[in-house]
Amino acid sequence: MRQSIVFTVILAAVLSGNCSAGNPENKSKNTGGNESVIPLTNEAFKKNVFNYVANKEWKYEGSKPAIIDFYADWCPPCRQLSPLVEEIAKEYEGKIVVYKVNTDKEKELARSLGIESLPTLLFIPAKGQPHITLGYIPKENIVKTINEVLLTK
Repeated sequence: MRQSIVFTVILAAVLSGNCSAGNPENKSKNTGGNESVIPLTNEAFKKNVFNYVANKEWKYEGSKPAIIDFYADWCPPCRQLSPLVEEIAKEYEGKIVVYKVNTDKEKELARSLGIESLPTLLFIPAKGQPHITLGYIPKENIVKTINEVLLTK
């Protein structure tokens, strides 16, 4: 529990907005499905991104910058954002890693990270602190964040 508080504080420090998660009773299928966007489980997150159980402070486990799309199938803004995330994954293939986390299936991970609003995009530079956006954002904003946060030297 202490580790979830630590990471929640990290996320709160970079929090840039607020939106509602929506109604989980209104379920429908998420659009798309692409091999370029890698589904992420709690265990894979701890291995490839951040082991919040073992580390008290942020320590990115990956070597390439990453984006994580936290979504739910029932969330309309998530369904709007999904194709954009897939396009980004294709366009930046080899430069960044793009993950997705279904918060309904990975409740422990979402709870541990303090993810309460959907969609949530977590931008993780190879070095430094992650940046977060909440809600649907246009592709231009995603590209701008990638160029300014993830691909700077």
